[in-house]
Amino acid sequence: MKISINSFHKAFESRIRLGIMSALAVNDMLDFNTLKEYLDVTDGNLASHIKALEKEGFIDVKKSFVGKKPNTKYFMTNEGKKAFDNHLKALENLIRGVSE
Repeated sequence: MKISINSFHKAFESRIRLGIMSALAVNDMLDFNTLKEYLDVTDGNLASHIKALEKEGFIDVKKSFVGKKPNTKYFMTNEGKKAFDNHLKALENLIRGVSE
């Protein structure tokens, strides 16, 4: 039996992007430093992956100030939730051996 991987989204091939989306799937919003700690990545590495997910329209940003310090928080968009859910379903189907 052939199992299609066409439902996998290329944006989630990176373990870091998959981690960002997973963290945001269970948290309404996370700031940059929290994501960095969760994923154990460098500033530059996280920033480049966030930029790629923003470009896809899967995450968005909310900028504010805490006192005088800037605070950048990220959240998953509706489009991102849908794409991530579809990606997870495709993974589940692959694991179960279900063809689409």
